[in-house]
Amino acid sequence: MPGDGTRTATTRNRGPRPRLLDVTRLVSRFGKGPFTGVDRVEAAYLSEVIERPEPAFGLLRSRYGFLLLDRSGLSALKRWLAAPETLVRRDLLSRLPPRRTADAQAIETAARAVCIARCLPRQLRGRLRTAFPEGFDYFNTGHANLSPEVLSAMQGGESHVLVHDVIPLDHPQFQRPGTVESFTRKMRAVSQGASRCIYSSRAARADAERHFAAWGRVPPAVVAPLGVDIEATAPGGERRRDLPADPYFLIVGTIEPRKNHVLLLDIWERLLAETGSAPTLCIVGRRGWNNAAVFARLDEAARWRGCVREMGAVPDAELAALMAGARAMLFPSLAEGYGLPPIEAAALGVPVVCNTLPVYRETLGDIPIYADASDQYQWVHTVRKLAEASVPERKNSADGFRPPQWRDHFATVFGN
Repeated sequence: MPGDGTRTATTRNRGPRPRLLDVTRLVSRFGKGPFTGVDRVEAAYLSEVIERPEPAFGLLRSRYGFLLLDRSGLSALKRWLAAPETLVRRDLLSRLPPRRTADAQAIETAARAVCIARCLPRQLRGRLRTAFPEGFDYFNTGHANLSPEVLSAMQGGESHVLVHDVIPLDHPQFQRPGTVESFTRKMRAVSQGASRCIYSSRAARADAERHFAAWGRVPPAVVAPLGVDIEATAPGGERRRDLPADPYFLIVGTIEPRKNHVLLLDIWERLLAETGSAPTLCIVGRRGWNNAAVFARLDEAARWRGCVREMGAVPDAELAALMAGARAMLFPSLAEGYGLPPIEAAALGVPVVCNTLPVYRETLGDIPIYADASDQYQWVHTVRKLAEASVPERKNSADGFRPPQWRDHFATVFGN
């Protein structure tokens, strides 16, 4: 993939096939605060590809074409993502119109400086064949660049796509305007062009393959649950100074209709109306879309008498401490492909109350307290019972629970 001032990357030996990780979406998250769930998955793949002995490369779509990074470039990218404040330089290309944020300009400038090759989009297939004449494995975990053109360019290797879920296809009412059409195009491209799909759950696979079958091709697939590292999840010395007093409950996720925050607000309003008091509800996550009524209710601080706290995005170490002290993780989500927060809570021995979705039965079995999202009475009763219980009484059934580990995920995906 050479361009002006670049070096050609070639792998002509018959050793292990190079792994080419698409980092486009992950780079787009640069400087935007604590990682979301998908961000963390992409970051886990980045670390794993760097650490494994096979040749490691990254593919990044910039404004003016594709950049190829080697292991050193990927390592630099990992450092930048951990410390975005270290990047301040912005080159001329990044500052040309249409203008973007300073963070976007800085990360693209840095990536151009360390890339080993670059090309225009129409040159991608030929440049990849030159760079990897013996083939390669392309991994796409963030759904950026899922187009017929890009997947066709991967014909010199094999393309592996992590399909997180197909919720935009099955529940379009929860999506932002225009995203359903875009997502449909991406999934059609995956159906026709992916060498293999990776799913985090059997439920997500069944949902996706139902659509793929209707489109005429179901790619080969593997199910590999996403990892939860207990060591990384366990609370350490870093704690929020404003950690709520016991008892408090926790919900984690973007504040958007699918996560069903409205049910919990209805419950807390009912508790306050009936008794004049309520345990604290901690809401962790950024504000999302299509949720103006919920945002308006959250903005009425006096309405909640200090019993509902919107905490925004919270760094992982602080979130682990917050989660560990909660009476329960509440997860009334109406649709999930995996649902990482309940698994993390169970790994910490925190009770989980969740909607009766098949994916939770698959990932957590009998550990959660299941409450149908349409049954407000059951949710109110469960919250009251957990708020009033002593520690031994509210101990969940997760004794001996071994959450999925990233090493198991990658053993399944990479085959070793």
